[in-house]
Amino acid sequence: MIKEINKLTNSSLDFKNLEENHLSIQLSLDGFSFCVYNIPNTSVAVFHRYEFTNTSPTPYEHLNLVKQLFSQEELLQIKYKSVTVSHLNNLITQVPLPFFDKNNLKFYLQNTIKVLENDYITFDEIDNSEIVNVYIPFVNINNFLIDRYGAFTFKHSSTILIETLLNQYKNLDDDFCFVNVFNFNFEIVVLKNKKLELYNFHSFRTKEDFIYYILFTAEQLNLNPEEFKLILLGDIEKESELYTLLYQYIRNISFYKSEKPATHVNGISKHTNFTVLNQF
Repeated sequence: MIKEINKLTNSSLDFKNLEENHLSIQLSLDGFSFCVYNIPNTSVAVFHRYEFTNTSPTPYEHLNLVKQLFSQEELLQIKYKSVTVSHLNNLITQVPLPFFDKNNLKFYLQNTIKVLENDYITFDEIDNSEIVNVYIPFVNINNFLIDRYGAFTFKHSSTILIETLLNQYKNLDDDFCFVNVFNFNFEIVVLKNKKLELYNFHSFRTKEDFIYYILFTAEQLNLNPEEFKLILLGDIEKESELYTLLYQYIRNISFYKSEKPATHVNGISKHTNFTVLNQF
């Protein structure tokens, strides 16, 4: 089942000339988001977000959910000037560039996740970093999108997240921990000495699980909860139980502020939906 979460349209959108706009899509097992970027006006004209109630669909079921969305959403049936797609999942690992060999992709992943014989594995080189993301995309949905749009660019969502944060915080000397929450999952990125120290992906069931993973990461990386800066993104607000619990243990908490005005969309918090709004 598909649940509509957000459906926002900016008055600047020219429905007669949509082909001149850019389409950004984010794929995950539990949802689908897209935005239309108005190139002439340099602003997000449309933002839609959906959740899938079956959070663990098979690849076949996942593809059918995406096809269902495309059949009912007219904006997804248009040919755009350019299309980018991000894949959000935990089928990923990081490899230092000096040790990276594109012929060993399966080897890098099989130490952390179960890799099937016919899995398609690819990689992204992360800008401003000697790190390579190795991951398994939703290849059946990629193939469906190729049939719809022809050529498009795709990356793992963490590549976009890490690249944007490295670029924005490259001149700051503090230790930063970023937590990007979506449903009952979150990504955690740690920057130390202006470099990527850690990226990880966690799922949680309770707020206690949530805080445990963050505090454990801080302990392992020798981050003092009284000193390091925790910056929140995604599905978390100051009024939430997650924030209240975090503040009992960590003092320097703030919400992410984008340096790109074009990513600000009226009707949603400025720190949410990071990846899909940073793909242009």
